[in-house]
Amino acid sequence: MGDDTRRVIAARWLSQSCSLILVCVLLLFASLSPPTARSQSSDVEVVPQGGQLAGKMTPDSSVRTNSESLKVNVDLVLVPVTVTDWLNRSVLGLEKENFQVYENKHLQSIQTFSSTDVPVSIGIILDTSGSMATKLDGARDAVKEFIDTANPEDELFMITFSDVPADLVDFTTAPDQMLGSLPFMQAKGLTALLDAVYLGVVKMRRSKYNKKALLIISDGGDNHSRYNEKDVKRLVKESDVMIYAIGLYDRYFATEEERLGPELLSNISELTGGRSFTLDNLNDLPDVASKIGVELRSQYVLGYRPNEATLDGKWHAIKVKLLPPKGLPQLQVYAKQGYYAREE
Repeated sequence: MGDDTRRVIAARWLSQSCSLILVCVLLLFASLSPPTARSQSSDVEVVPQGGQLAGKMTPDSSVRTNSESLKVNVDLVLVPVTVTDWLNRSVLGLEKENFQVYENKHLQSIQTFSSTDVPVSIGIILDTSGSMATKLDGARDAVKEFIDTANPEDELFMITFSDVPADLVDFTTAPDQMLGSLPFMQAKGLTALLDAVYLGVVKMRRSKYNKKALLIISDGGDNHSRYNEKDVKRLVKESDVMIYAIGLYDRYFATEEERLGPELLSNISELTGGRSFTLDNLNDLPDVASKIGVELRSQYVLGYRPNEATLDGKWHAIKVKLLPPKGLPQLQVYAKQGYYAREE
């Protein structure tokens, strides 16, 4: 065999050996690589539960780590409750034993009970339509009185409305920013009340705190909204926002919408456990606004896990009954009327 032939054979052998080594190295690295993207994921995904359930996650929510998915399903229902006496004053000092909670007429076991003042996410929805021209100064004073009752940690926003709602002040913990916007308001246009309430409830989805409330100050019924009362009631039922309303009404209603205004505000607020106040004297406005602010600080919060927890997407009616201590006069209880459960 000549030298040239030996060199050709040696070159082929070397090439084949290198290829074999390369293949082995690639196989080795492949065996050490992560098999799927699932084992690489270490993020945590939490999908908040809508409606009135606190801390609940939908059935598809999971905590993904290098192990298999862990499904979480906590179903604590939180019910803020206000108790007042015959003079409409908040009643403090009650205990868990003084309350009973029914869901769909079935007695529930109260798991948590609190009466502590906690920070609140608050939205003020102020009517600046043309009919408010003589009432706007009083409304400004009411906003000031309400803000004076706020917790320093509260976050607030303001929506004004006439023909359309306007997002005037975004979430802020600086009351001066809210108060600074008041002198520049002008009364003009029609009344898109329902659109403003809708915007306020939707905006609350970005709130920082679990406790949420809207304060509506208006002088009449709706006459210029895209959304109707049914739309707003459905949204309110699906939210966890308490709604308080102050209606400023003349003694005589000029239109059918104005005549229906008090009933509209009352129906919406009572669904949430809030209240509606009807006034015909502007001098009472600041005092009522202040009373609402104090009431938000004086609520009891009852928590329970439903005896028959179901993800059926249906409305679950809530009824709170009071078992007052002996010797107290008749008391009034205000609580939300229910919640929509999530669907499986």
